[in-house]
Amino acid sequence: MRKFKKTIIYFIIFVVIFITGFLSYVKFALPNVGKPEDIKADITASRIERGTYLANSVCVCMDCHSKRDWYAYAGPLVANTLGQGGEEFNHEAGFPGNYYAKNITPYALQDWTDGEILRAISCGVSKNGKALFPVMPHPNYGKMDKEDILAIIAYLRTLKPVKNEVATSTSDFPMSFIINIIPKKAKFSKIPDTNNKVEYGAYLLNAASCNDCHTIQIKGKPVAGMEFAGGFEFPLVTGGIVRSANITPDIETGIGGLTEEAFVNRFKLYTDSTYKPAKINKGDFNTVMPWMLYSTMKKQDLKAIYAYLRTVKAVKNEVIKFSPAVKQ
Repeated sequence: MRKFKKTIIYFIIFVVIFITGFLSYVKFALPNVGKPEDIKADITASRIERGTYLANSVCVCMDCHSKRDWYAYAGPLVANTLGQGGEEFNHEAGFPGNYYAKNITPYALQDWTDGEILRAISCGVSKNGKALFPVMPHPNYGKMDKEDILAIIAYLRTLKPVKNEVATSTSDFPMSFIINIIPKKAKFSKIPDTNNKVEYGAYLLNAASCNDCHTIQIKGKPVAGMEFAGGFEFPLVTGGIVRSANITPDIETGIGGLTEEAFVNRFKLYTDSTYKPAKINKGDFNTVMPWMLYSTMKKQDLKAIYAYLRTVKAVKNEVIKFSPAVKQ
């Protein structure tokens, strides 16, 4: 009996040591995606043009890294805040911590090398080696063409420096450990032939991270089989909850009945010179979809995204678009 008790004690000690060692490894040895590349994103006219387009129209970096006016429809960007950061993603929005979009103007990036910026965007590791929470979808950006990421970096170098100190992001337990496991080495691809609408559309859709918002999640994990079927909830600053749309080709609940022309026109509505975002009052419907940014995407690119979405699995999922706040 005494020998059995000793065995149990030794086993418990072993388990404690193993768990402590594992947690210490995760906390202090990870993330490990390698050192930043010794690379320079030469600032050329073509790179700036491509980077401007990607950062503002496709990847819409400026959506989170600028200030948005949530008292206007679709939260248009506030003038003179481009890239200054500060957008908060907190517990109220369902996040396991408090996360803040970084200042990505030259004011904050002046001490960063291009390799460090590349690693942050495509691998999710900051200059100081800390893991970045994937509210910035670095797993998606790590699948893009490396040249596209370099173009974004070149563009960021041209932004007007904005002095704006952003709070440090923090994670709750156990995310404070899990976050270190998320960063992965980038697996860059090449931009597909633009004549192949489906493949090119898949590339653009990954870059735009459509799946992140248009797939419902449970405890931060996308629900299998519900890809692009909508229903992801977003608490609004003005009150209530808005949900992402079903963009699968389901006829009844998705975009199956939407023609290519209607799909493109839905985006281009916001580029009309006479369009002005409606003012939003407390309790009114609003959307977090950055229509004003995505509306500047090229028509051929929107058509490619439409072509790819026609190939995804149709999922019948009726989404309740908006639930007003419950009055106390």
